[in-house]
Amino acid sequence: MALVSRVTDHLGQEREAHRRQLTLPQFTRGLTLGNSVHAVAAAVGLSAVLAASAVAFNTVKWLGAGYLIYVGVRALRTPPAPIDADQAVMAPRKAFTQGVVVNVLNPKTGLFFLSFLPQFIRPGHNAGWQALVLGLEFVVLGFCTDNLYALVASRLRNALLRGKSLPFIRRWVAGTIFIGLGLVAATASVSGSTK
Repeated sequence: MALVSRVTDHLGQEREAHRRQLTLPQFTRGLTLGNSVHAVAAAVGLSAVLAASAVAFNTVKWLGAGYLIYVGVRALRTPPAPIDADQAVMAPRKAFTQGVVVNVLNPKTGLFFLSFLPQFIRPGHNAGWQALVLGLEFVVLGFCTDNLYALVASRLRNALLRGKSLPFIRRWVAGTIFIGLGLVAATASVSGSTK
């Protein structure tokens, strides 16, 4: 019976360790899916519609800004719960969903594709396919760098959890940064300049 209990405990610990390892990569996969949505949208011209339609642009802009400000205010209002170094901060599925929402509702990503990619499109060739290939190249590079950041953060996790300043950073610094990003997103304009 003791052997069964030890095996069960070990399997539970292995499953939880595996889940922790999946959280940040799942978030980066969500970011990648969000980038892919913008890349495909640029290829089929939806980013141009977003840039040309003030209503569409402002809808996406305010949804994205509102989401960032909501996350920031929630962080400021809620004292962070103690973190157990042995548990994941959020479920992998939630991390993935959050990554998708953050990137899809970021109008600057669509404007990046719209403003940056055209300079690399050769006239006389299929612009849609070129935009798609260039956009997907960006997605692959973003996936690589985002996963590198996730790997570094995973390796530093235990050192960060031992620090005394982590609750302050999680609440006040993170909350302020999210609100600041929301305010910056709210000032976005189609031309890329602030209003």
